[in-house]
Amino acid sequence: MEQLQNKTVLVTGGAGFIGSHLCDELLTNGAIVIAVDNLSTGKLENLSEAQKNLNLHFIKGDVNDCNFLKSVFENNKIDYVFHYAAVLGVKRVMEQPMLVLDDIIGIKNILSLSKDFNVKKVIFSSSSEAYGTLNELPLKEDNNKELSYQTHSTSLYALVKLIGEKMMKIYNDTYNIPTCSLRFFNVFGERQESSAYGFVVGVFIEQVLRGEAPTIFGDGYQTRDFIYVGDNVKMAIKALISEKTNGEVINIGLGRQTTILDLAQRIIKISGKDLSPIFIGERGYEIKYRSPDVSKMYKLLGEKLDDNLDENLKKTYEYYARK
Repeated sequence: MEQLQNKTVLVTGGAGFIGSHLCDELLTNGAIVIAVDNLSTGKLENLSEAQKNLNLHFIKGDVNDCNFLKSVFENNKIDYVFHYAAVLGVKRVMEQPMLVLDDIIGIKNILSLSKDFNVKKVIFSSSSEAYGTLNELPLKEDNNKELSYQTHSTSLYALVKLIGEKMMKIYNDTYNIPTCSLRFFNVFGERQESSAYGFVVGVFIEQVLRGEAPTIFGDGYQTRDFIYVGDNVKMAIKALISEKTNGEVINIGLGRQTTILDLAQRIIKISGKDLSPIFIGERGYEIKYRSPDVSKMYKLLGEKLDDNLDENLKKTYEYYARK
């Protein structure tokens, strides 16, 4: 990671769950980090450790405000950008579906300013949601069949991620600004939101800590690919420093299907409590199966991830228990 020594890296959404862990790792590798966040869902407490490092500079602001973002670029010689600022959370997006369209403005601003200020590379946080209802598992980035993944998108959130990927590719190919889009699967770990607007691992853990049974929508046999936040961050940084990833879209996951029922049972076992999951009605918008093909990730990034789900769930459980 010597390439990051004394380089200035802009992380938008830097006070968020994944963004804050990314800031930590960049600082560990000697980077100067500019963390930008409007704190609509991010929290300053997520950066409490990072702020002890003099190379961390937090700026409150919205990437959708071009004048604000331009001032960040003008006042800092930015070498690299991780664009992680976005509307997120299934419940939040379902309640305010049009809100996610504003993310396109932020993507446009990041790319335009990166071009103007000669940024060396931009990493975009896309999502497994880009695959929509496609059930041809494992999910592959380079699906060139007649009915490609784009035709299976079921939400504005997925559409925005696809638009963002296409914008990144155009800037990479047309304006010679290296970019890479990373399709994150189900990232979990410390600092993740665990409210009703949060994500399933944190929600289950909070329920179990209160002595409540985990609540599962449907039959529990829907599958997801859970990747620990530390592994996600490691692969994202590898994607930044490798020229092989320029212009690419890459799945970031483990390639392992875990049912939601199995997840709940693992968390209950870690807790040592006598609980059993409760099943309620299905959510009509929920995708049944998700499992990525990670061969491209391993080929381009050159490292395989250990499958330590129970160990990482335990670390996450202990974090919430300490809160």
